[in-house]
Amino acid sequence: MSHQSSVTLADVAACGVIPVVVLKDAAHAQPLAEALLAGGITTAEVTFRTDAAVESIRAMSSVEGMLVGAGTVISAEQVDQAAEAGARYIVSPGLSAAVVRRSVEGELLALPGVANASNIMEALELGLSAVKFFPAEVNGGAKAIKALAAPFPGLGFVPTGGVGLNNLADYLALPQVPAVGGSWMVPGDLVAAGAWEQITALASDAVAAVSQARSN
Repeated sequence: MSHQSSVTLADVAACGVIPVVVLKDAAHAQPLAEALLAGGITTAEVTFRTDAAVESIRAMSSVEGMLVGAGTVISAEQVDQAAEAGARYIVSPGLSAAVVRRSVEGELLALPGVANASNIMEALELGLSAVKFFPAEVNGGAKAIKALAAPFPGLGFVPTGGVGLNNLADYLALPQVPAVGGSWMVPGDLVAAGAWEQITALASDAVAAVSQARSN
């Protein structure tokens, strides 16, 4: 595993939004990273939903200024593959102790998916200080995070799933939410078409919305 300096939640949450990227062709990875950076987004989560994931992580990681994470990571083996390709943080749909432990061993930030208090208690037992709340809207949205956060002071939540421009301000209004995740600024059809200027515009809109939400 590569021994890069460990990444903090603050690093990942710097621009307030984490694009969830599904890449079917690794050739799109580098121009996508450049398009996101041009719009002010400095991170991206590349999901392990396609065969192109590892090469895409490698290509995006080579773009200076882009902090790349691996998403939909469901095994310790995938953690190793992601780390070797340059991923700096690991996002999972659920909570796997094996995935979290391997991430921590590799000095990677782990953001496992949680949906309830039991999941959160498991995450805390594993030494984590932040989790992904997923799927956010289905599980009660910002109100649910507010309620769940009360017994767990100091825990950070990154809601993903059903989050978009229309509701990101509701989440970012909560002090426990440093960033939201979503795919609205990286729609598959635009990526496949190589519509990088449109993706840069969507990224820019997302950053502006985050800035506005944070200033309120």
